[in-house]
Amino acid sequence: MNIGNYSIGKDNKPFIIAEMSGNHNQSLERALQLVELAAQSGADAVKLQTYTPDTITLDIHTNEFFISNEKDLWKGQSLYNLYKKAYTPWEWHEAIFNKCKELGIIAFSSPFDETAVDFLEKLDVPAYKIASFENVDIPLIKKVAKTGKPIIISTGMASVAELDEAVSTVRAEGNNQIILLKCTSTYPATPENSNIATIPHMKELFGVEVGLSDHTMGTGVSVAAVALGATVIEKHFTNDRADGGVDSSFSMEPHELKQLVVDTERAWQCIGKVQYGPTEVEKPSLLARRSLYIGEDMKAGDEFTKKNLRDVRPGLGLPTKYFDLLLGKKIKVDAKKGTPVNWELVL
Repeated sequence: MNIGNYSIGKDNKPFIIAEMSGNHNQSLERALQLVELAAQSGADAVKLQTYTPDTITLDIHTNEFFISNEKDLWKGQSLYNLYKKAYTPWEWHEAIFNKCKELGIIAFSSPFDETAVDFLEKLDVPAYKIASFENVDIPLIKKVAKTGKPIIISTGMASVAELDEAVSTVRAEGNNQIILLKCTSTYPATPENSNIATIPHMKELFGVEVGLSDHTMGTGVSVAAVALGATVIEKHFTNDRADGGVDSSFSMEPHELKQLVVDTERAWQCIGKVQYGPTEVEKPSLLARRSLYIGEDMKAGDEFTKKNLRDVRPGLGLPTKYFDLLLGKKIKVDAKKGTPVNWELVL
């Protein structure tokens, strides 16, 4: 599968997505700066979110439209005001996408309703992302599937049946370009509730590329996910958590994103294939193995003893497993101390 000019799959390094979300803090200048920092850090793509407060919720500030949970990152705000603070103005999208193109990285977005899909189609996005909270929004998924473009679906909270319905909806539209991202919809998430063992299971179950939408801090969970087969990693990104913002507390800073790029590529490189025996680069190290050597000068006809037959490095002599077999046998010719033992020396 290709997104833009990037191939997704086990034969390619992980595709790293820097999720801008609302970390622009309602400043286009900051948004463009984030694109530059993401590119400098080695990200392959920048992702936006395309909605307005009115396309995602209702202008109500009480009851279930108000976040009162004391443990919630966004407690004390209405959904409407939160999304008003977090959304990316649609008139910014073209400038942000053009900046990405200028810097050679991919730009795409998560639409949250059908009007957002229509808008993003006019900008010719190369792919779409379905957020975890929308992975059960079948009309939206169908609308995106009809574009024929790659679809990345976060799987937070979704049951197997719900994921099957989402994947089947995409395939029913003749679109088989699907990537599922394991996701834990807590902000931030912890390693303990990441359950990335799901990644290879999900790949086998649905026959699609898999990855991780990672809300944990640091790079460890993402690196482990790559080792389990993740080919896409998505992380929220900001220029400085201290600046605040709706997602800043669980977002990566530039130096951390750069480390993520390095660490996940190393994890991908080290997977390799099933391998036994020395690789080409290991073959010179065979010399460091122990083997059998003459431990003191010997005359033709002398018997091998524990004193004159030594098990030492380097490895040019017979393997040490023959030590007991050679004891008591005689040597054919004179041999000096330090001579590697071979069968031609043995009577």
